[in-house]
Amino acid sequence: MKPLHSLTAAVVLGVGSSVAMADDALLERAQLLFEPIPESAADHIGERNEITPEKVDLGRMLFFDPRLSASQTISCNTCHNVGMGGDDNIPSSIGHDWQRGPRNSPTIFNAVFNVAQFWDGRATDLTEQAKGPIQASVEMNNTPPVVEATLNSMQEYVDAFEAAFPDSDKPVSFDNTAAALEVYQATLITPDSPFDQYLKGDKDALTDQQIAGLDAFLNKGCVACHNGVNVGGQGYYPFGVINRPGSEILPPGDTGRAQVTETAADEYVFRSPSLRNVELTAPYFHSGNVWSLREAVAIMNDAQLNSLLTEEDVDNVTAFLRSLTGKQPEVEYPVLPISTDETPLPVIPDYPRAAGAEG
Repeated sequence: MKPLHSLTAAVVLGVGSSVAMADDALLERAQLLFEPIPESAADHIGERNEITPEKVDLGRMLFFDPRLSASQTISCNTCHNVGMGGDDNIPSSIGHDWQRGPRNSPTIFNAVFNVAQFWDGRATDLTEQAKGPIQASVEMNNTPPVVEATLNSMQEYVDAFEAAFPDSDKPVSFDNTAAALEVYQATLITPDSPFDQYLKGDKDALTDQQIAGLDAFLNKGCVACHNGVNVGGQGYYPFGVINRPGSEILPPGDTGRAQVTETAADEYVFRSPSLRNVELTAPYFHSGNVWSLREAVAIMNDAQLNSLLTEEDVDNVTAFLRSLTGKQPEVEYPVLPISTDETPLPVIPDYPRAAGAEG
């Protein structure tokens, strides 16, 4: 008969072995459903819009240049602030003439990995996406001819476009402006999050609570809409499968993808958002009216999962989502070309000036 301490050791080793097997199975399942953020998005864009240093430098200048807007006060960075998680952290962005946009501004970080752009997927890629806000009357309110005239008025921009698009018959163009913006935005990725480290095999990268949250995320249904490299952003799904949220979260006038496809089946269908860096991008949902990440998880639990998550699960999933915050891009603010006498003047709404001393 074996000594008691030998039996105890065998039991402990058996339990430890079972736990290890469960841990291995969870990791293997996660590796099947998700991918780490790569160190570069060059392979994702491919030959369609080759990433070159010249395009990156030009795109960086354009991204931060408010002269792409009619008022010359709104840049891409205004609504996609690279120091604030790639969005603007307000319910909906303020655009030309102090107009509020209808939807919350999605983060630009890792957007290159989404299946399409905007909440309704109306832009197939970031080049097409870049053209929308520049021309939208509620956003930058500009036109392609004015954008081209503005850029052509500054020799530094002309030189930069010629370097970035050496084979183009018309280097300074609206199309090339959007292409350069796409290339720069493709550099705004956030690799090496704790979850990425876990996917690469480091089982200690997540806390016990985050591991429990991942388990609930996989087994209670969250992963059905939030998977792939961006933990979302890969498909379109109805909001309110089980219980439709109230009008403050799901405004009845915004029917989502149906406004693009003009198909009744797409009413209140939206592209699932990426959950990468989600703790940095409050407020949540396309309405931008939910400020707490835990509350957002609880709302999705009720609306999409029929409350399959327990209160403890909600806490654990919220903790897991915080493991998706990756290394933030290091961005050097560019020194922009100086306007010339040929640069179109800003179009500024005729508001009365404030009374009182300046400065």
